[in-house]
Amino acid sequence: MIDNDLELLLKCLPIDTLNPLMERTKSLDDLLEVILDVGRPPEARFPAFDMILSEQEITEEDLNYVIERVGKFGDDNRAGIERTLHRISAIRNRKGRVLGLTCRVGRAIFGTIDIIEDIVISNRNILLLGRPGVGKTTMLREVSRILADFAKKRVIVVDTSNEIAGDGDIPHPAIGHARRMQVATPSRQHDVMIEAVENHMPQVIIIDEMGTEQEAIAARTIAERGVQLIATAHGNSLDNLIMNPTLSDLVGGIQTVTLGDDEARFRGTQKTVLERKALPTFDVVVEIQDRYSVAVHKDVARVVDSWLRGLPLVPEVRTLGDGGKVSKSHKQASNAWATSADHASNENTFNFLASQKSTEVEDSKALSDPEKEASTRKIFLFGIGRDKLEQGSISTGISVDITNDLRTADLMLTSKTHYKRGSKVVKTAESFRIPVHVIRKNSNSQVYQFLRSMVKVDRSTDSHQNELDNALTEAHAASRKLLEGTAEYLDLSSQPAYIRRLQHLLAQKYNLGSLSSGVEPNRHIRLLQR
Repeated sequence: MIDNDLELLLKCLPIDTLNPLMERTKSLDDLLEVILDVGRPPEARFPAFDMILSEQEITEEDLNYVIERVGKFGDDNRAGIERTLHRISAIRNRKGRVLGLTCRVGRAIFGTIDIIEDIVISNRNILLLGRPGVGKTTMLREVSRILADFAKKRVIVVDTSNEIAGDGDIPHPAIGHARRMQVATPSRQHDVMIEAVENHMPQVIIIDEMGTEQEAIAARTIAERGVQLIATAHGNSLDNLIMNPTLSDLVGGIQTVTLGDDEARFRGTQKTVLERKALPTFDVVVEIQDRYSVAVHKDVARVVDSWLRGLPLVPEVRTLGDGGKVSKSHKQASNAWATSADHASNENTFNFLASQKSTEVEDSKALSDPEKEASTRKIFLFGIGRDKLEQGSISTGISVDITNDLRTADLMLTSKTHYKRGSKVVKTAESFRIPVHVIRKNSNSQVYQFLRSMVKVDRSTDSHQNELDNALTEAHAASRKLLEGTAEYLDLSSQPAYIRRLQHLLAQKYNLGSLSSGVEPNRHIRLLQR
């Protein structure tokens, strides 16, 4: 559903510009903006093309006609039309006289956050990245409405230049019941951010176009006070943000660190390296590619650490299809710091990371042999004979990849004797959170048993993950139905105790009541309207 109040903007245009626009265009649904520059013909811009509307040049009288019909211009040379989302931006000469106007169409598009709704209601701090015009502000409006009206949270929109909630003192209905704090000039945005937290007790703060170091500091202060922060910033990808000296603090910042000789030798790097400086302000970064596609980095701290070590970024790519169905996949993103050699050496690491997410991705290539259901693992051997593992792999049909580089290993296999010695290699693996599997002794039978157990763990993990995904999907759908008022209560399917606890937490996020009903093994959750 789209609400744009387009007629109110068209009434502000000069007649000589409006008539050609109406005559030459069959539909104005995709109109982005109208450009009016003195001494040049008027121009209309659409997503796929630009259109010259008339051969007649724009005059200062034409500009004054528009200026008289819109709101007052602020210090940022922006004005609006009251109770609408349209934005009129001015270009001035050195003496302050207006020589050009950009009349941009503002739209409230409902349903734009369906693709990331689960992240929005998760109470995590979210940063939306994207190029100008891709729809960041439009998505922020919908985030405000969903959190205020459906999640029943106290939401405050810090609205610089009335960009989010429109011109005038009464905010546009697109932000729902969220409250709006106006910012007179962009230079004061960081002050209003802090004022919102100190004076109005919000649970969520919404901010558009963060672009200064002061705003980054204010955002960190807000996050440390336990307030959920959802904001936007310009940038095509997380790479751009990490390398931006002004805004890199939003994702933890980077600093130069000098390593010891042993550590540098272990990492295979120079002694001077870049590392993350602090915990990120934002837990999740969403790269908006277009209205129907985003790339999600769910654990920003881990992603930045991996990126600084030259590993490729592997975001979760979400696409909104027909009927509102969201499909998920994973693909490698670019890394400006990593060399081509780094990418080549870490290609297998990327493949493993992608395969680890297989429970979230539709995979039609199921293997027929049950022994091969486990993904190929990169194993680092310490005190275990390579020939024994290779022979065990052939005998059992379980695929493994033996690596000599601990950094790229998925797990370490060692014997009880070597583990008890407390070797530095073992401690290093544990510090990097690489699982260490210990077998009793270096024998063929023990290696075979390890390979068999690895398959069982993979099967059990996949089964539990699928069970959990299905249960939470059912709970999400039932919660939305209750919020729509279609029922007073809904019973979910019977689930184990640990899944029921997660469903109770999910009900709290939707501000719904929940109770457990029935007797094991048929005990289930009932969701209720409060």
